Amino acid sequence: MSHDGHGFAHEQELESFQPGIVGDTSEERLTDERWQAILNNDAAYNDQFFYAVRTTKIFCRPSCKSRPPKKENVRIFHAAKEALAEDYRPCKRCKPTGQRLPDNEWVSQITQYIDAHYSEDMTLATLADVCHGSPYHLHRTFKRVKGMTPVDYVQQKRIGKAMEYLAETDKTVAAIAGAVGIANAPYFITLFKKLTGKTPKEYRGSHGKKIDEPGGKDDESKAQ
Repeated sequence: MSHDGHGFAHEQELESFQPGIVGDTSEERLTDERWQAILNNDAAYNDQFFYAVRTTKIFCRPSCKSRPPKKENVRIFHAAKEALAEDYRPCKRCKPTGQRLPDNEWVSQITQYIDAHYSEDMTLATLADVCHGSPYHLHRTFKRVKGMTPVDYVQQKRIGKAMEYLAETDKTVAAIAGAVGIANAPYFITLFKKLTGKTPKEYRGSHGKKIDEPGGKDDESKAQ
């Protein structure tokens, strides 16, 4: 993916679920021993617990080879069914339910992550890392399921949010570009016109507040 200029259970396990046990968010449940098991991808702990990541809504086995999450974002579950019940999705890489994650569900994970983090730096490599897959497979699968590449989706998400800012706020073009994850304002203007047929200034003139103050409040001409 381009940088946008500077931006961008096995059945047995499921059946072992006990209603009396719930996913525990208390810190003592994520013991040092469990945390080390996650960091070391220790398969010896696979039958003891599952861990989920709040920011990605994905859950894994301790042996998962994916990038270790931030400790403060980890939740511990005793069974896969508990994580599923709280809307966490199984990792495509380590298959914590013992079943292959359908491609459409994986793409749903990816789009949800993009929707929540579009304003951050986002390359294909980092996106694949977060969503537990290879960049090549992610790109190919996403395009087949969504009919567009991941970078196309990121760009549409960013420009869509920029349109809202232009219509509803008096933020400058440069400020809006940065807010949607594109630090390079000239690139943002070029991309905006490519996707909408108008420059940000033209779009704001017909859809939102007109900003024309001395000192560059409307800074599109400067950015160009």
